[in-house]
Amino acid sequence: MKVRVVNLGCRSNFFDGQFILQKFIEKGYILGDDADIYVVNTCGVTKEAERSSRQAIRRIKRNNPNAVVVVTGCYAQIKPHELSTMEEVDLVVGNTHKTRLVDLVEEYLQGKGQRVAVENIFRQSTLESFHLVTFYERSRPFVKIQEGCNKFCSFCVIPYARGKVRSVPPQKVLEEIHLLAQKGFEEVVITGTQLSQYGWDMGTTLGKLLKEMVKIEGIKLIRLSSLHPAELEEELLTIITEEEKIAPHFHLPLQSGSLRILQLMERGYTPDEYRRLVEKLVEKRPLSAIGTDVIVGFPTETEEDFEETYRFLESLPIAYMHIFPYSDRPFTKASRMEGKVPSSVKDRRVEILKELDTRKRESFRKRCEGKKLRATVLGEGKLLTENYLEIERSVELPAGRVVEVVV
Repeated sequence: MKVRVVNLGCRSNFFDGQFILQKFIEKGYILGDDADIYVVNTCGVTKEAERSSRQAIRRIKRNNPNAVVVVTGCYAQIKPHELSTMEEVDLVVGNTHKTRLVDLVEEYLQGKGQRVAVENIFRQSTLESFHLVTFYERSRPFVKIQEGCNKFCSFCVIPYARGKVRSVPPQKVLEEIHLLAQKGFEEVVITGTQLSQYGWDMGTTLGKLLKEMVKIEGIKLIRLSSLHPAELEEELLTIITEEEKIAPHFHLPLQSGSLRILQLMERGYTPDEYRRLVEKLVEKRPLSAIGTDVIVGFPTETEEDFEETYRFLESLPIAYMHIFPYSDRPFTKASRMEGKVPSSVKDRRVEILKELDTRKRESFRKRCEGKKLRATVLGEGKLLTENYLEIERSVELPAGRVVEVVV
């Protein structure tokens, strides 16, 4: 039988999708477009993500009416019964059961299984951890070393969808990086659901892991995915500002520049603390690309709160922003708050910040003009600099190699 996995949302889903596909292939299934089984790996981080997931499910069933459609991922974990009511869905498998997905599909095909396989992610005494998977994005290897989140920001559904922190043992991570170096890759991207919480479940830290990782010969750039601003302890801050192998590209979600809103979000830091962190990074590594996430229209957010956020972002030396309108998520404190902001107001605020984002991106690129930077060959005449600028330039070297360029 032929199978196809469709991944939506964050990179964690792409890792999970790769793992699921691997398990199907190990059992003799064939990867194919006109498949007998479609696994839709959904996102549930916002209402828009849920809508996109439903659209994808309907499109797949419309084009492949005889195929079995299996829905998994975060949307399946937090709203399994909503998905099970869709006539296009044959089987719903939550994140709690992803590692058993192939067996559950086979049981369903034999008429022995249930249509919904989901448990409360916190009621299990142990939650089977994912297996270490390397996912390749445009010839750059992404290595997922951590899953889950132990912080409960008032707006975020991720802890309820992915569970508590589980980390890959340090030795296993280092073995994987050694293998990638032997294959000729010179940049690796280290990622996780909440990367800065790596090791919380096993008495170690991301800083300690990076100290060992930078010793690996052949690896020239180690790029980190998103880090929580309140979780950069001194050991981690020291190595990312002083170790040349760590790429000067740091994604630090702010969410709001208003102290009042940050406190309602339960983020664990103030705007002043965030500013000091950004300024320290840029002082130590002047051409660092600082990226951030911003949520507009959080419950009770006033025009004054938004203006405060705008002015705060405008004053920071950031390189880019990802902007999201607030969306109620199940189980979260924010979903039960009064003072919801109208959609039209949220949309207007998003557009205002998008214009600021454009200016920030242009300003950062100009700051880098004429500067010598390391860059990873992506292939097809494209390079990605250590501080996240894409450059069009043909280089006669294999994808994955690191070269020096002048922007």
